[in-house]
Formats: sequence, structure tokens, C-alpha cells
Amino acid sequence: MSLRRLGLFPCLLIGALIFLTALFLTSKCPSTSNSYERPIPRVLDDRIVAGDAKADPRSIDSNSPLIFIGGVPRSGTTLMRAMLDAHPHVRCGEETRVIPRILGLRAQWKRNKKEARRLDEAGVNDHVLNAAISAFIIEVIARHGEPAQRLCNKDPFTLKSTQYLSEIFPNSKFILMIRDGRATVHSIISRKVTITGFDLNNHRQCLEKWNQAITTMYHQCYSAGSQRCFMMYYEQLVLHPEKHMRELLNFLDIPWNASVLNHETFVGKGISLSAVERSTDQVVKPVNLDALSKWVGQFPEDVVRDMASIAPMLEQLGYDPAANPPLYGKPDELVVKKTNDVHQNGKEWYQKAVQHVADPERVDAPFDEMESPQR
Repeated sequence: MSLRRLGLFPCLLIGALIFLTALFLTSKCPSTSNSYERPIPRVLDDRIVAGDAKADPRSIDSNSPLIFIGGVPRSGTTLMRAMLDAHPHVRCGEETRVIPRILGLRAQWKRNKKEARRLDEAGVNDHVLNAAISAFIIEVIARHGEPAQRLCNKDPFTLKSTQYLSEIFPNSKFILMIRDGRATVHSIISRKVTITGFDLNNHRQCLEKWNQAITTMYHQCYSAGSQRCFMMYYEQLVLHPEKHMRELLNFLDIPWNASVLNHETFVGKGISLSAVERSTDQVVKPVNLDALSKWVGQFPEDVVRDMASIAPMLEQLGYDPAANPPLYGKPDELVVKKTNDVHQNGKEWYQKAVQHVADPERVDAPFDEMESPQR
């Protein structure tokens, strides 16, 4: 008889999780203190950047004010984490990928009544499971990057578990990135971003999947409450970055710092980017208008016609499903200036992007003539 049929499979996984967490907590500990000493910071331009030491996870616990960023992939989660990473008090870092997986595994067990009972009968009750998962998440967040006053995690699908995370981390806060689903789906398809369940050859199906995913995340965020979960609209962040970053930092109880408006100047100098994440070649550039309406004219006629019924969350989130192109708003002068810089110095930004990715062929080549952004 298989281990799964005996009900031991999930128990062994939980046991392995607890063992690995304990191993991490007890290995190579440099001090017996309950908190780590931050290295002497170095000054970089107008921003203070932490030194090279890793964060000691013993200084972080389930009551720490962690920040979680999520949303449907290609909704601006990487831009958001880069802007926060530019702040001297915050460190987010690259996607971990393992945090949403362990949360998804836990959700599967809880949905399956038989597996849930087997866990409970084995003594792996909610208390044990929550302790193991929270310890695992703390380990990953603390150890995969440099220390900071506020630690942050950016894994898009993590916010499908906002309610659960808000329970095991009672002082945490969440940022749900929301973007026009048509732009999100066009980006997923055009950039060949593989996501489980999304058929990149079917615009209609991808929109339906987007609608399902954002519905779950929206309701999770709404249930957590406005004091815990901040809904950030990608378009408004791009059009009015200072206004919305001020609101966000106030929500997070983090002092204002203008460095968040110039994240591009800190890439490679305090902001670490993954060479394999699909957004890396874009976030090396400053906030600009280029991605707002690229989706217009890219959907089949029947999908455009049925848009309201295919993706009803568009209207619920405030987007006009019949608008082609949409009117998102007028950009701030700073954004117009940065967009013009991206256009006028396209080759330089292209070279910067190529240097930060593992597959340079995916980076959009610059072109000399480009329509100026609307004023």
C-alpha cells in the first residue's frame, strides 16, 4: 500500500518542513542574542544601503511587520517591489517562488477533508501547521536578502492567501497590485510568461483565468480590510507615482523618501534583480508610460465584443470593458520627462536591460523614432 493511501505522505512533508526549518534556525548562528546587529550602512547617492550581512531570522518572528506584495503576474508587482526596495528602510528582493507553493500546499490539504482529518489524527493540527509554515516563511524572507528595518516579500500568487497570512502574521500588511486585465493578459501572452492553467494561444481563456485569479485576490484583500490590505492600481501608480507612493508609505508606517521615485538609479547598487524574472528588463528603466496601452488592437474581435462577459471583474475594478483605447488619466510632468528619457536614450536603456537578464533576446530592441507621450 502506498504512503499516500496510508495518509503518511502529507505528514512526512510537514515533518520535513519542520526539520528543515529547525535546521536553518540552529545552523551557523553567529550570536546568542535575540536580535542581530545591522552592519554599518554605507551611503550611496541620497540613499542609505545596508551592508553585506544577511538578516538573522531570530530577530524576526510572526509578530514582525512584514510586507507582502502580490497580484496576478504582469500587474506591476516587480515595479512595486523595486520602488520599495529603493527606500532605505525596506528590502523586498527577488521572487522566492517557494512561499506561494507552501501556501498552496497547505490550502490543498485544508480543502481535502480526508487529508485534513489525517493530519489532525497525526497530531499535525492547525497550531503545528501554522507554526511550521510561519517559521518557513520567516526563514525564506529573512535569509534570501540583506537586512533592513522592514522586510518584504513579492510573490504574485501569495495574495491568494491574504486572509491566512494576516492570521499567522498579525502585524503584516499587504499590497494588492491591480491592473487592467486586458493589459495583463496581453503582457502574459506577448512575453510568453508561463503560468499554470493559462493557455497562451487563447486570449479568451487567459482573460477568464485572469478574472478568476483577481476575483480571489480582491475578495481576500477586501476581507482583510483597508487597514491591512492596500489596493494599488498599476495605471495610477505609473501616472501619479509620488501621490500614490506617499499614500502607500503612510499606510505602511514608513517615512517618506523621494528615492522611491527613482528606483532605476539604484538597480545593481542596492536593488537586486533576478536575471530570469520576466519583468527585469523593464524595471531597470524609470517609471514610464509605454506599457499602459500596448494591448489595444491585440485581441480578436469576438473577444473584444464579449469582453464584459468574459472578464466581469474589469467593470467591478473600475475599468471600462468597452473602451479601446481606455482613458486612464493625465500623467505627472515627472513621468512625461522620464518617458521621454527612455525614448531619447533607448539604446542606453536597452544595454542596461541586456546586462541584467539571462536571455537578452527577449529584451525589446530600441528604436529611434517613437511617438511622444501625451501631455
